[in-house]
Amino acid sequence: MIAIDWGTSSLRAYRLGADGAVLAQRSTAAALLACQGRFDAVLAEQIDGWSDAHIVMAGMIGSRNGWREVPYVACPADADAIAQGMLAFEAPALPGRRLFIAPGLSHQPDAGTPEVMRGEETQVLGLLGELVGDGPHTLCLPGTHSKWIRVEAGRIVQFHTAMTGELFALLTQHSLLGALMDKEAGDDEAAFARGLEASRAAGGLPNQLFSVRTLGLFGALSPAAAPSYLSGLLVGHELNGLAPAGGRVHLIGSASLTRRYERALAARGLQPVAHAEALTARGLHRLARARGLAD
Repeated sequence: MIAIDWGTSSLRAYRLGADGAVLAQRSTAAALLACQGRFDAVLAEQIDGWSDAHIVMAGMIGSRNGWREVPYVACPADADAIAQGMLAFEAPALPGRRLFIAPGLSHQPDAGTPEVMRGEETQVLGLLGELVGDGPHTLCLPGTHSKWIRVEAGRIVQFHTAMTGELFALLTQHSLLGALMDKEAGDDEAAFARGLEASRAAGGLPNQLFSVRTLGLFGALSPAAAPSYLSGLLVGHELNGLAPAGGRVHLIGSASLTRRYERALAARGLQPVAHAEALTARGLHRLARARGLAD
């Protein structure tokens, strides 16, 4: 089978063996909005030479701005429930193929606003084989929209979202705070730790954000350290609201980002466990098996 991770700005394709092993992989920049009306042609070009009959996709390709909108499956949900929610269809540029798009998940807390995700659920399914016992397990997928996910007995039972990465990008690129920053500076561990600790003080995030500017104005925060300090503030407030009081937190994400979250979680007395980011192919294979498409 062929597994496709198609997000807002990129497409990753994996050719999988019967056991789910990755036999080959390709990637390309294929922004969803730029592919409108020609999704099948873009996909056909990307998997040229791969003759597998089944193509299983996940990510924003199933969103309202994607190829086909696939309704969310409500939590709690396991692989079987998500697999049954997959949309099956055919495409003119891919004759003889059966295409499937995973549905994504929704969660309606007893008190609070609805939560949704697309793509992260397949990474979670890819990780399930590595989790010991029925749980509960806490997972964190840091990124533009960080997801905090609770898994019990092989089911995703609830999750919450923090727009930490998007806030960081907006504040560094499009706010007064960015004026005193070296935006090309690398990770400054001491500045990140300082921001993380500041997030626990009184005043709240709107007040503390202004300290990025004032510390810079008074020479207490260098332009190179400012981005990491801001990151520490934002990640700290994410943990304030969503991290558990203790125990393990399984991290899935890019190495550079998970390293920051590892430091942040350890500073709060939690036990971070980092996992490789490329779990989507394994999760899509699990969905294919649940749908009867793979042995």
